[in-house]
Amino acid sequence: MRPVRLPRRWLLASLAVLLAAVLLGLTVGPAGLPLRGVLTEIVDLVPGVDLAGGLDDRQAAVLWQLRAPRVVLGLLVGAMLAIAGAGYQGVFRNPLADPYLLGVAAGAGLGATFAIVSGGSRLLLPLAAFTGGVLGVAATYALGRGVGGRSTNSLILAGVAVAAFLTAVQTFVNQRNTDSLREVYGWILGRLLTAGWGEVLTVLPYVAVSAAVLLAHRRLLDVLSVGPDEAGTLGVPAARVRLVVVLAATLGTAAAVSVSGLIGFVGIVVPHIVRMLAGSSYRIVLPLAALVGATFLVVADLVARTVVSPGELPVGVVTAFVGAPFFTLVLRSARRTW
Repeated sequence: MRPVRLPRRWLLASLAVLLAAVLLGLTVGPAGLPLRGVLTEIVDLVPGVDLAGGLDDRQAAVLWQLRAPRVVLGLLVGAMLAIAGAGYQGVFRNPLADPYLLGVAAGAGLGATFAIVSGGSRLLLPLAAFTGGVLGVAATYALGRGVGGRSTNSLILAGVAVAAFLTAVQTFVNQRNTDSLREVYGWILGRLLTAGWGEVLTVLPYVAVSAAVLLAHRRLLDVLSVGPDEAGTLGVPAARVRLVVVLAATLGTAAAVSVSGLIGFVGIVVPHIVRMLAGSSYRIVLPLAALVGATFLVVADLVARTVVSPGELPVGVVTAFVGAPFFTLVLRSARRTW
């Protein structure tokens, strides 16, 4: 297998688009902020630099307490969902695999539902969603290994069964607590609402560790693409690689959805866009998917909070508008291109 390097032109182009999306996310909104003032405030953070003429106190509060945490959260969640989707597609060798494949979404949704209907502190909602997502995947693994050993198909089918069961429980709980339906579905549709940097600091360690593990396995995912038996002949322990990648992707996904709700299609749309543009090697797909995923979600969130201003759409609605037609195209072409 020939070594593949990340093309510099795609890396630079991705970084340039990401930077433009971040600046748009920081400056555009109901309270517009001047680009020059935002850039001055950012440069003023550099040690040894003291610039005047940035933003007034109100604008600075909007920037650092509302816009910046929201944009950074979008970067982290978008990058995590995209790179997790690419990882799942690599280990399962299935172009339709996404980060919610093994029951993460259903488990997190049930955990969030319990947290909302219980009427407790909203600070517990991310913890409840994270715990539910991890327990959902644990149940999928236990069921999959119990009925089919380590086979990939049994794991995927177990994920379908666990997700259906957890969704049924969530529906039952919602029907018994109709007064909280609006809040539950608001969370399910996805949002990047922040009140400071708390959510960012909560999710950052999990995303950093998970993304680092996935990126470290990008060469092994290339080897796995030829098949587990062939990978074994090349000295690659396919089962161990699959387990590590799935655990890392699942942990990062559970952390992401715990603070953002269920934002769909990022993990499917972004890796396929990268493959179509830059190549199919996971040494290219994984790092570019992280950059493009971060850009995609920041732009989607920008649309969500401006298109019906002063109201706001759930960001999951925006990603679904883009993702659903793209998913159909992937479904139609999967047999020809995978």
